[in-house]
Amino acid sequence: MTSETTSTEIISTGAGDARVTWHRARKARLVLAVSHGAGGGIEARDLKALAAVLPEHGVSVALVEQPWRVAGKKVAPAPKTLDTGWRGIWPAVAKPGLPVISGGRSAGARVACRTATELGAHAVLALSFPLHPPGRPERSRAGELLGAGVPTLVVQGGNDPFGRPEEFPEGDYELVEVAYGDHGLAVPKRAEIGQEEAVRIVTDGVLAWTGSLG
Repeated sequence: MTSETTSTEIISTGAGDARVTWHRARKARLVLAVSHGAGGGIEARDLKALAAVLPEHGVSVALVEQPWRVAGKKVAPAPKTLDTGWRGIWPAVAKPGLPVISGGRSAGARVACRTATELGAHAVLALSFPLHPPGRPERSRAGELLGAGVPTLVVQGGNDPFGRPEEFPEGDYELVEVAYGDHGLAVPKRAEIGQEEAVRIVTDGVLAWTGSLG
């Protein structure tokens, strides 16, 4: 017997139609609404793993595809358009009446941070937060992360060219490092941990964090 149910819905937003794929816990206490980055979709390894694991622990997962992905476009729009799409899906993920964790990977993590306070998010999950463009540490986006205004967890690859864990500033957030991981949290074959273990670091870290949220 499975402890979750799965369904998909299309939601009209000011940026076009978004798609939400639900992985619902049978007895949910939280909702994690989480979106993809600018270069991929909800098939990302970390998003798939969270959707598979969290419902077993009372967290319903809503995997959100931004309108540009639903429309089949290859390039993400401007940040303000991504924010518009995220605002548009929020009533649907808040509808169950549970606290909602606003989440995303890469560009989606930036959206979650920028809109958390405005939307009343319970917390923020930032997967592979793009602290700066590769090779451009002076173009820091730390202000978005530090300005989230709610409990925040960053999950970051140890070799992420968009920001390694040691580059992150001090602040009121937690950080889980996936050793050897790149921006997609992939680890090289020569690494001391395998890909399965790397993904487990993600799910274990998020599980522990969601368990600590009031």
